[in-house]
Amino acid sequence: MISSLLTTSLGKLRIIAFAEGCSYLLLGITMVLKYKYDMPLPNYIVGMAHGALFILYVGLLLYVGRKQKWNLWKMFLAFIASLIPFGTFYADVKLFRD
Repeated sequence: MISSLLTTSLGKLRIIAFAEGCSYLLLGITMVLKYKYDMPLPNYIVGMAHGALFILYVGLLLYVGRKQKWNLWKMFLAFIASLIPFGTFYADVKLFRD
């Protein structure tokens, strides 16, 4: 199963969507560390990773959407999913599965 995810562009999008969603949730934890316990380093590291994953997600979303001939509404929903906690997990189930 994992090898099939790595060979297709849609599979790569699904992996990046999962990683982006996890980084988003981790960012919530590191925000607590930063502001409640005065530990800014974890937030910096996770924030940088989340930013890179978000950019990669949007880029892959545009590429896959065009390649798969998705309509603008589906691409819009997939983009909005990246802005909502747990959204990319929902998008994986509802939008990215064949």
